[in-house]
Parts: sequence; C-alpha cells; structure tokens
Amino acid sequence: MLPGMTEATPIPSIHDGHHPRPQLVRSRWAELSGPWRFAFDDADEGLARGWQHDPEAITGTITVPFPPESEASGVHDPGYHRVLWYRRTVTADEIAASGHAAGRRLVLHFGAVDYRADVWVDGSHLARHEGGHTPFSVELPGDGPFELVVRAEDDPHDLAQPRGKQDWELEPHVIWYARTSGIWQPVWLESVPRQRIERLSWRPSVADAEVAVGIELAAPPAPGTRARIRLSLQGELLAEHTALLTRADGVVRVAVDALRNGQAQDDYLWSPERPTLVDAEVELTAPGHDPDRVASYLGFREVGEAGGRFLLNGHPYEVRGVLSQGYWPASHLAAPDAEALRAEVELIKELGFTTVRVHQKVEDPRFLSWADRLGLLVWEEMPSAYEFTETSVDRLTREWMEVVRRDASHPCIVAWVPLNESWGVQHIAADARQRELTRTLYHLTKSLDPTRLVISNDGWEHTRSDLFTVHDYENDPARLLASYATEEDARRTLEGIAPNGRRMLVGTPEETRETAARAVILSEFGGVSVLQQEPGSWGYRVVSSNEELERHLTALFAAVQRSEVLAGWCYTQLTDTLQESNGLTDAQRVPKVPAERIRAIVRGLSGPRSDEPEGSGPAG
Repeated sequence: MLPGMTEATPIPSIHDGHHPRPQLVRSRWAELSGPWRFAFDDADEGLARGWQHDPEAITGTITVPFPPESEASGVHDPGYHRVLWYRRTVTADEIAASGHAAGRRLVLHFGAVDYRADVWVDGSHLARHEGGHTPFSVELPGDGPFELVVRAEDDPHDLAQPRGKQDWELEPHVIWYARTSGIWQPVWLESVPRQRIERLSWRPSVADAEVAVGIELAAPPAPGTRARIRLSLQGELLAEHTALLTRADGVVRVAVDALRNGQAQDDYLWSPERPTLVDAEVELTAPGHDPDRVASYLGFREVGEAGGRFLLNGHPYEVRGVLSQGYWPASHLAAPDAEALRAEVELIKELGFTTVRVHQKVEDPRFLSWADRLGLLVWEEMPSAYEFTETSVDRLTREWMEVVRRDASHPCIVAWVPLNESWGVQHIAADARQRELTRTLYHLTKSLDPTRLVISNDGWEHTRSDLFTVHDYENDPARLLASYATEEDARRTLEGIAPNGRRMLVGTPEETRETAARAVILSEFGGVSVLQQEPGSWGYRVVSSNEELERHLTALFAAVQRSEVLAGWCYTQLTDTLQESNGLTDAQRVPKVPAERIRAIVRGLSGPRSDEPEGSGPAG
C-alpha cells in the first residue's frame, strides 16, 4: 500500500463528477441544460412547415435534459408523442464560457437523445443520429451566437427500436415503465483546436506492465504530429511517453515499470475495496495548430473466469450484485442531477454490494465514473428491442458497438450483456437466425473488447457465454438452496428445462459444453415486495411488512451464500420502480430495512433475528 493510503479511501481524482464525458476532459466547457423552447408535433408537420427555420413555431418550454414524459421537465405529458421539437439560442456568454478563441472550433455534444435526432444550426441541417442511448457531436460553423433546433423522433410502437423497459402501452404495466423520449442526457458546448483528440481508449495490461492508448484524431495527422502521455498516481509520475502519430486512429503503448515488481503490484491494482485510479494527461501537438490538452484516467485490473469462479486480478471474487433499473420517479431514465449519480453508487456500496447489474439501460457516463472512483463492479446491458427483424438486428448491432466503444475504458465494467432473457429473440430455441445473432453479438463484443466477460443472453437460452447465468425467482429459501447447494444439484437444475421454464443452453454441442462449464451466477433472484395499497404494485414474492421483509431476506440470502457452486448472485432489485415495488429501498432511495442490517445480510454476517429460530423461514 502506498504511503498515506487506506483501504476504505478512494484514490483522489482530478474529476469532480460533473463533466458529462469524464474520460476526455478539457479544462473549459459550457453546460447547455436548462430551459429550451419545446413543442410536440403529433401530426408530423413540422418539417413540411419549416419549423427548423421559424423561431415562432416552437413556443412551449421544457427543462433539458429531462424527458417530456417526466415531472422534472416541466411538461409532464406521458401520452403518445412520436415527434418532439426543441429550440434554443446558444449565447455569446455561453460560447465565451467554453473557452472559445479565434482559430478554434466549437463542438456541440449530446449525451443521448431517444431515439432519432436531427440537428439544425442557423437553419442548416448539420447532423442526424440514430440510437437512443449513445452520444454524438456536431461541429458548429463559425463563432456564433447560434440558433439551435433539434427534432427528436421516438415511436412507442416501433418494436424494432432498442427501448429496454420503456412501455409500448399508454400506461406503465407489469415490469415496463413510463417512457423517456427526446433529450435525456446533458447537452454541452466545447471549444477545441482544429486538429484535436476526438476519442481516447485505455487498455491496461498488468501482465505486460503497459497501457495501450488508442488515440483518434479529428483529421489525418500532418508530419511531426506528436502525443505526450503522462500517467500519475497521487501526484507521483508513473510514466511519460511521447509518440509520433502517423495516422488518425493510432495506438501508443506506454510502459509502466512500477508494475514489473510483482510483489508490489497490488499497490496499483483497482478493486471495489481499493479503487486505485491512475490520472492521465494527453497533449497533442500538431504543426500549425494550437496544442490540445485533455485529462483522463484509467484503472489497472483484470477480470476472468476459471475453476467455477469469477476472477478479479487473478483471484476468486464473489459477485455480490444488485439489479438497478436506473429510474427516478420525477425524471425517469435521466438522473435528477450529477449528485444523484454519486449518491446511487454510494447507496449500493452502503448496502453491502460489490456489483451492480444495470438492467436494460446504458447508464450515464458520470455514473460509471463514480463507480470507477468509489469502487463498484458494473455489468453493462444493452436495452432490448421487442421483435426480431432485419431492422432490429441492424439497429441493435450498430448501437451496441457505440456503447462498447463509449465505455470500454471504465475499469468498473467487468461484463457486457448484449441480450437479456431472449428479449428481441423470443424464438431463439427454434430459430437458427436468432441463435446466430446471439453468438454474433458475443464474438463482435469480444473483437471490440477481449478483456471482459460477455454473456450472450443473460438468464437462459445461452449460446456461448463466459459466465453461466440463470434467473430464478424461487422464494422458498430451502428449495432455492436445494437447487444450487452442490455441483450435482446445480447440474440437475440447469440441465434441460431451467426453473423459469426455458432451456438454459441452445447453442451447438461445443458451445453447450463450454458454457455449461463456466462459473454459475444467479444473476436475478429475490424480487420481494412489501404489501402496498397502490393498485398494480407487485413483486415475485409479497410479504406483509418491513419486519417480515427483513426475516425473508435473511433466509433467502443465507440460502445463496451456502451454495458450494454459485460464484455469485444478483438480487432484484435496488429500488421500487413505479408498480414494480420489489426494491430494497422505496423509489426515493430510503431503505425499507435499516441499511446496516441489509449490509450485514448481503455480506453474510447476519444470523437469524433473535425472535426467529435458526433454520426457519417465512411462511410459504
């Protein structure tokens, strides 16, 4: 351990958690959230009537980046509205706040717009982006001020559109939630040199004692273009390297000699218990251009699977996970603010979990940054489409590639989940084309990022997966333990038809053998709800009170913790979400059972309550 470090204290970072792109930060930028003009276009007549050119056509008001369905937006209209229009002026003061100067370029960034976006600046169409969960950017012409217009299209009845748990019905029902349409992540402005760094990627290798740095430039480099990379830990310089760049998408390898001492290696490794982050500075110098200086960070850690166990930094590591929907009552999939994202990570850790499976949502990069800084493992999952067509395959594949590219440098992410519970591939067992999609997504993800585990179809009907994951909502603790107590029990449970009534394995004989031999993770279980008066609220098991919930959780967690075969588990779920009232906390993030008690239960440090005989469980 380095001097002054303690196991419980995160390594300091230069980032404050507010920058919308935390792994490529320039010193100045301007936030464009707040009041925008807004209009629904239910007749889809705005384009024909030239709304993009008419300042008087869009007269309502919305608070960006909150979806119009949400209370936080000020609109709060959850009805069917396929087409949305936004307008605002980018002012001279905002341009100045971005650090703009003569000879530089202004770039407008959108964190996410669901689902399709067209952007006009001063009446000129400059960009079109499809994909509701990934960022895009627009280089602005001139130095402003500018009139900015955005047309967003989000069809609730388009089943080929990756949508996750956004409901196609008018009102939320069962496990589906109110929609999140239009702009739902930050919009911001940045002033940059003409030749600049567009993207950084970090691929650390502990075994090779180096970092491979991917550097993508705005244009092919002129002769003499160089990048200087500095890596430091707590202000101590670890490595410095200057490289000549000869292409717009080069890779630079930086040796980190401190990692060569195997006996001191642990001082530099990232884990939930000790989230050590290395600060990075990259400076681009190109003849005829201003230098471009950006700040970033990375973490040295390795993940794997062997001997029936999940491995972190070469050692078995129990996955103590919780399912998170990433949904807030007043703002839906959009975070209420940057502080709420930090609070969410802190809450998950306070309740004793080491891992979060973000369900059917690609989380805000600021959430991932806090998971990096505070130490939380993340399973990242693609929101599903609801049908299998050529269109859905095209959309899902393109957007998933953008997701992996965006987030592959976050040390917190340890698993990629392109599909969940056969959503969008409902006939995978009978349809060879659907099986081909799952294995294609597996191999495509591996080609983009070979350093993490990939689950082809979380929960059941796997083709090829690096972890053998199963969803099992059996809520009798004794019966749940009996299914996974030993390897023989688990093999009997997972062979053929699984507890959920689906086949667990649908791949080729080779895929079936390899996936069946992987570490078993119970990646959804529990889902216990406390009896409520609200109509439609439900859980997989309903108990009568918070006290009864505590007793049931104690028995249920004890059952999975006694398993000899499970490498980990993921409890459903973190928070109540609309009618899905099976959270450990209510929708406002208030724990239903005292946090310290939940933490003890999750960590396996809690025996039966004094008023409950050992071995007993709740009534069936």
